[in-house]
Amino acid sequence: MILPITGASASLAILLLTLATAAAYAVPAALAQRLSSRATRGALVLAWVLHLAVLAGSLLGDGPRFGFGPALSVTAWLVLTVYAIEQQMFPQLQARWAVAGLGTATVLLALLFPGAQLHASASPMLPLHWALGISSYGLFAAAVVHAWLMMRAERQIRQAAEPQPGLPLLTLERLTFRFATGGFVLLSATLLAGVVFGEAAGGPGWRWDHKTSFSVLAWLAFATLLIGRARFGWRGRRAVRMLYVGSLLLLLAYVGSRFVLEVVLNRGMA
Repeated sequence: MILPITGASASLAILLLTLATAAAYAVPAALAQRLSSRATRGALVLAWVLHLAVLAGSLLGDGPRFGFGPALSVTAWLVLTVYAIEQQMFPQLQARWAVAGLGTATVLLALLFPGAQLHASASPMLPLHWALGISSYGLFAAAVVHAWLMMRAERQIRQAAEPQPGLPLLTLERLTFRFATGGFVLLSATLLAGVVFGEAAGGPGWRWDHKTSFSVLAWLAFATLLIGRARFGWRGRRAVRMLYVGSLLLLLAYVGSRFVLEVVLNRGMA
């Protein structure tokens, strides 16, 4: 279940790369308070490079596979990429241990559940559809991380606790909604590409299955959030709750359906 039988040498290389990536992530996740900023940054850079190598080997090599585990792994890599870019603009942003913990968990999850083998006969529209979908996952995941940081900062202010180093509350709020807006645009493009992809494959342009239903519900939740923000000035807990609801629905769309098929029902469907 862990790795495909064919291509033993390639599978061994992916296995070793995955374990090395998980170890590189685990060090800053477990020792965040003991490591210096330079050491933590070096470990995350190493983990980012190794993670990219794992994704390239798994998705671009012979007999590529994809499922809920690799989807989460790609999402975590995108979150780390966004975090690395933000660190250059906002050095005071502190979420390294959370990002490292997310990377450790998703890399190991993708190793345990690599998903179904992709077919060479798939439509050329499929990579575009997936790229848009996974990118929207990454932006919404970044929005959730920033929303969590925002709520933590707000809680510290309410409790008059000792302020922790990090971004100001208003900056976190602005970044949260920028990521949510970007994710909404990509999610809209993903749904549109799904219609085009279905028609290009000779099938129905729209099929109300589990994945589509939850994707549309997530789209409606995010649309409500952005309209409420722009029209009624939604902020704080109300906005964050709607963001969490939309993100959960989106997670249930592809990742949830693949989890049920691959783990609960034990099916290796593409």
